[in-house]
Amino acid sequence: MRYLSTIIIALFSSLLTEAQTYEIGLYGGGTNFIGDVGKSNYIAPNAPFIGGIAKWNRSPRHAFRASLVFANLEAADSESDDPRRQQRDYEFNSSFVEASLGIEYTFWDFDLHNSFTRPATPYLYTGFTYFYHDVFRLDTSEDELVNIGSEGNFAIPMVVGFKALVTNSIIVAAEIGARYTFTNNLDGSYLGDGESSSFGNINNNDWYMFTGLTVTYTFGRQPCYCGF
Repeated sequence: MRYLSTIIIALFSSLLTEAQTYEIGLYGGGTNFIGDVGKSNYIAPNAPFIGGIAKWNRSPRHAFRASLVFANLEAADSESDDPRRQQRDYEFNSSFVEASLGIEYTFWDFDLHNSFTRPATPYLYTGFTYFYHDVFRLDTSEDELVNIGSEGNFAIPMVVGFKALVTNSIIVAAEIGARYTFTNNLDGSYLGDGESSSFGNINNNDWYMFTGLTVTYTFGRQPCYCGF
């Protein structure tokens, strides 16, 4: 019995020292476009996205994060509140792939290595994003947007969210994120080849939004936080 008690205590101590250093899971929700076509609402998801996400919790206050998602962007002037857009009646439907890498910073300590608490905290995320998307052009003869191919562009993600450890190894987070892109042509409003094929405000770049959830599984042993 003494040896059995020793083994049980040792196993229990081992479980307590287990830590969730890494996370891997699913990321999904809805997207919406902010540009020269469709609604002007900042948060109005109307198309789906799904992908994967991974994190390295480097300290209780920050984590390195990577994600890869497959998504659609849809916009239609007929759904806008602007009478001028309704009369113009342009629309597009674009598919794209996005890869993002950056750092996630928590407002409060998110210590996954404390076995006696279930941490929860708001957080911010930013970094660098590369996305490969459909390209559109205004066909002036038909007065409609047409798909003419695809290209890659960069964006800056700006994300705010809230996450919580809901079981010993599962974290659920809800977040809203804007992507400021380095292009003004997600909707075909400007190809840079003359005013005849341009419309809208050609001086503002396009944005798109992600509104969704992440569900991640945590694993790994407790790291040393003595360094960066």
